[in-house]
Amino acid sequence: MSKYTEIAKKIKEADAILVGASNGLSITEGIHLFANNQAFQELFGDYQRKYGLQNLLSGMLGSWPSEAEMWGFWSRMADHYSNNYEPSKAMKDLRAIVGDKDYFVLTSNGEQHFEKAGFDDDKVFEIEGDWLHVQCAHDCHQERYDWSVLAHEMAEKQADGKVQAELIPRCPNCGGPMLPNMAAGHSFLPKAGVSERYQKFLKTYSGSNLVILELGIGWRNQLIKAPLMKLTAQEPNATYITINLGEIYITENIKEKSFGLDGYLESILNEIRFAIENRK
Repeated sequence: MSKYTEIAKKIKEADAILVGASNGLSITEGIHLFANNQAFQELFGDYQRKYGLQNLLSGMLGSWPSEAEMWGFWSRMADHYSNNYEPSKAMKDLRAIVGDKDYFVLTSNGEQHFEKAGFDDDKVFEIEGDWLHVQCAHDCHQERYDWSVLAHEMAEKQADGKVQAELIPRCPNCGGPMLPNMAAGHSFLPKAGVSERYQKFLKTYSGSNLVILELGIGWRNQLIKAPLMKLTAQEPNATYITINLGEIYITENIKEKSFGLDGYLESILNEIRFAIENRK
């Protein structure tokens, strides 16, 4: 029995699937936070020349001279990568792999690609926030606001990398500045109730046949990978499947119930989907 056939069997027999995803999935979909590549230069070449910006992450974490310039960067990025997103081949295959089984998604990616690819918003936990919501910079109240329409308008109307003053969002409660949800650091607000729903999911399927499918997460990751491996060890009927390019790390205590697939996410997810759909 091939490895893909074994994995297909585990997924077919699963009561639920827990998906964990990080930067490797974003890279597969053409978003490389750390790269000064052609895609970055085409989208932010003017910012690179003007501010010395080297990659998307430096813009997300940067200290901007003005709100107009900060929102210029964020609106352009959010509109290009989130508002204009069309589900990738990898994401379509992932959605087909999950199929009609119950699931939850745990991700540090903030592009909202899961929701836009047909995953239920209530079942996606972006543990560091997302690009299409904003919140009060002073944390004066616990509410996030969708700014996708405004982001598009900002991106369309900006000049010299700056947005018009009248478009800059203000907190509806205190009148102060706002921040992109993912730029709010440790004070970011998760979507309402998502942590509770995630814990309920884990409780519901404790002891069940749970498949943990991990996508593009490096071995040092403590936000997602370490907890998922710990969960695998705690759950007697869990199966851990990790896919990553050039680096597969599985702790010794779960190796017998794990699969490590080294390679490109797009091709491996397609292989898994094919094995599932052709398994008798």
